[in-house]
Formats: sequence, C-alpha cells, structure tokens
Amino acid sequence: MKKIISFLMATVILLPVAAYFLGTPPHDVQLEILKSTFWGVGAVILFTFVVGQLTGNNSQVDKLWSIVPAPYAWYMTWKGGMDERMVLMSVLVTIWAARLTYNFARRGGYSWKFWEGEEDYRWEVLRQRPGFKNPFFWLLFNLFFICFYQNTLIFMFTVPVIAGLAKNAAPLGIFDYVLAIIYVALVVMEFVADQQQYDFQTEKYRRKNAGEEMGEYGDGFIQTGLWSKMRHPNYFAEQAIWVVFYLFSVAATGEWLNWTIVGAVLLVILFKGSSDFSEEISAKKYPKYADYQKRVGRFIPKF
Repeated sequence: MKKIISFLMATVILLPVAAYFLGTPPHDVQLEILKSTFWGVGAVILFTFVVGQLTGNNSQVDKLWSIVPAPYAWYMTWKGGMDERMVLMSVLVTIWAARLTYNFARRGGYSWKFWEGEEDYRWEVLRQRPGFKNPFFWLLFNLFFICFYQNTLIFMFTVPVIAGLAKNAAPLGIFDYVLAIIYVALVVMEFVADQQQYDFQTEKYRRKNAGEEMGEYGDGFIQTGLWSKMRHPNYFAEQAIWVVFYLFSVAATGEWLNWTIVGAVLLVILFKGSSDFSEEISAKKYPKYADYQKRVGRFIPKF
C-alpha cells in the first residue's frame, strides 16, 4: 500500500509538469485563472486536514468531493467571461455534483455537525496496518495523500473548463452537444449503479436485522443489474464522466492531447489503486467474491 501511495504522490507532481508541454501551453489569462482558483483549493486542503486531525474522521475530503468541483468550474467560467462552452461545462458539472451529493447524503455522509458523518471504512482498515498505526505517519498520510493529493486531483479534473479560452478556440458545435449527451448518460448510469447498490444493502440489512431468510443477499455483495456486467459500474461511470469532460478541451483546441488532460489521467490511476484496496477487503470479507472476480470484469464487461 505504501508503494501505491508513493506512486500516486509522484504522479500528482510529475504528470502536471509533463502535461504542460502537451499541445499549446496555457496563456497568461489561463494561468492567472488557475492561480486564483488554487487559492480556494489551498483553503479546502487546510480545512480538510485540520478538521480531520481534530475529529479523527478522515473523510472530510469525501464530504466535499462532490461539492467543490461546481464552484471551481463556475468561478473559472466567471473569470473567463462566461464563455458559452464554459457555461455548458459548468452546468454539466453541477448536474454531476447534485446527483453525487444526494447519494453521499442519503448514506449518512453529512451531519448538522459538519465534522461528523460517515467515514470511509477503508481508512479504519488502513489505520490498523503496520506503519499506519504510527500517529505521526498517519498525520503525514492525512496531509499529503488524503488532503493534498485528493483535493488537488479534484481541482485538476475540472481544469478542462478553461480550454474554451484557448487562442483560436473553435466555437461551440455539434461535438460539444454530443459530448454533453454522453456526459449526462454516464451520470444516469452512475445513478442507476448507486441506486442498485443502495437497494441491495438496505434489503440485506433489513433481512439480517429481522432474522429473515437471506437468499441472494447471503453472499454479502451485489451481483445483479449493472453489477452483473462489471464489478464497479459506478467507478467506471465516474472515470468516464471526467474523460468525456476532458474531451470538451479537444473540441475547443483541436488537440487530442493537451495540457488539461492531467486530471482525467490522475483520476483513472487513483481508481485503479482505490479499487485494488476495496477488492482486497471484499475478498477477505466475502468467501464468494473471488469467484465473482473471475466471472465479472472490473470496469469492462467480460465477453
């Protein structure tokens, strides 16, 4: 796990540097918008770190994951003079944000005491592992990976919104509208996957608490609906959403590879490591999960 974390930390530094040289580099206006927006990102990093340390709940970033991208996108859009492509992209981010925030809220992720609420179960598992038990090491992990890395990533995958300000940017066109339709379709897919998971877990615990026959719920994990096609349909949709978001920058610049790609790439890398950790826990917890892994693809269906 330490190797994975070290790799992720390296990528969040090295990839932006490398991406800077892809395609046409950002001009002064774009750089100024990035700098001014990152002051807000820095404030979010500080907030999540301090609150996480004081409360022992290290899911403060999770609470904001679905909330802050919309303000970032709209702020950059406002600074960019409300360019029509930027407005469209900000509207799409807002749709994504509303859906994901609702899903997190209904699972107990928020509380009127904002520092409380559900904590990602994986953090407690990680805290019990050698090395991570050390309070000082955990403090560094919380600061650099949970808070700095993840908040920086959230900012980076919203950055393609300013590609609309590129010199000689193409006007809003059919490609943008096709991408918008695909983006919304992926949000719907993510909603369906999360709803199926929510319904399964709700019924599983209802039967367990009522002492009823468990049936298919006895395996402990969902294997129906979208989850019969891939093991993480919600993760697939989340990654695809931000890849499509990056493609708006392609529509604007005409460059298939440009400097705004770094957020989408970092997100895909993060989800690989995150799903590895989740599946390791599931395989230990559920005896039939190993067979499920053999039968069903992780992000892409097996044919």
